[in-house]
Amino acid sequence: MLVTGIDLLSKAHKDGYAVGAFNTSNLEITQAIVEAAEEMKSPAIVEVSEGGLKYGGIEVISAIVRTLAQKASVPIALHLDHGTDFNIVMKCLRYGWTSVMMDASKLPLEENIEVTKNVVKIAHGMGVSVEAEIGKIGGTEDNVTVTEREAAMTDPAEAYKFAKETGVDYLAISIGTAHGPYKGEPKLDFDRLKTIKGMLNMPLVLHGASGVPADSIERAVSLGINKINIDTDIRQAFTARLRDIIDKDKVVYDPRKILGPCKEAMKEVVMNKMKLFGSAGRG
Repeated sequence: MLVTGIDLLSKAHKDGYAVGAFNTSNLEITQAIVEAAEEMKSPAIVEVSEGGLKYGGIEVISAIVRTLAQKASVPIALHLDHGTDFNIVMKCLRYGWTSVMMDASKLPLEENIEVTKNVVKIAHGMGVSVEAEIGKIGGTEDNVTVTEREAAMTDPAEAYKFAKETGVDYLAISIGTAHGPYKGEPKLDFDRLKTIKGMLNMPLVLHGASGVPADSIERAVSLGINKINIDTDIRQAFTARLRDIIDKDKVVYDPRKILGPCKEAMKEVVMNKMKLFGSAGRG
């Protein structure tokens, strides 16, 4: 069933688990996510970045995700990930997204508040929930790049002000993660997370979680993270399986015999994340 993001995350916030938000840009990735959710009886968020929309086309991606989600027996939300362009956010609202992220985190705090507040007003009027970000997540994801030098931990007082003034439904905070593959083991600021959760008492989001050790994820969830974004791990599973198939069978040409096993590899990653996040069995 297709639901809003806050439908999923308010329950996660109340009961102390996290819902995985898995990036897609085509049919096979979406199938892997939804099938994993069905098998694990887990809620799931299928999210699309601006780059994913450009690759797949907003109408096509909307049709794929909404069709699979509406047929699913578990709750699925369709989310825009890192919406930096106001016009794209509006297009997603028109094409049936049930959750959007307005990412104005590169702007000064007051400007971020004003931009986000406007999106919240419009989206809430359409029954759609909104995510925003304060602080910067290091690394690169599609057209959003933040260097390690630029990356700044979220200030708890600023997070409280931001949440109160914008009316945002869930907030992405920076506690030491990064987009893309890690060069070393990330060190998360759990004390900062605990402080922010206590002050805001709302669903919090962790971006750049691919590659973060399982024990760190478990602790982050226990301290109040309720939405965890996963993209790189899925891509790496796809490409590893693809290389293996092509290396072993030089004459294979049927896309179904190539993409089918790749889908299963991605599905396994998603299922394992659902177990780790504590969402399995909660659909």
